[in-house]
Amino acid sequence: MVKVEDIQSYGKEHLESVAASASNLQSGVQAIATAYGDYAKKSFEDTKSYVEKLSGVKSVEKVLEVQTEFARSAYETFVAESQKIAGLYTDLAKQTFKPYEGLVAKFVPASH
Repeated sequence: MVKVEDIQSYGKEHLESVAASASNLQSGVQAIATAYGDYAKKSFEDTKSYVEKLSGVKSVEKVLEVQTEFARSAYETFVAESQKIAGLYTDLAKQTFKPYEGLVAKFVPASH
């Protein structure tokens, strides 16, 4: 038989889990937004530097060298930042659902 106290306790635990999850979600989204902002700022600065270098070049060979260097650097930065942001999304998902693990464990039978 289900007791009223058990229902109240479950409701309280669920409310606490929702609050913790919302807090984790907020901090995770903020970290992701900061990472995107930092990447955009760095990308803009790198592009500005590239254009400045390119405007001072006087030979086709040097143009190709500067362009190749920029493309390589931009690609490496993109890959590194993408991995970093993907990790932040993974952490966000884990931290957001972590408060619910205790509640789920109560209703899922333990395997032997």
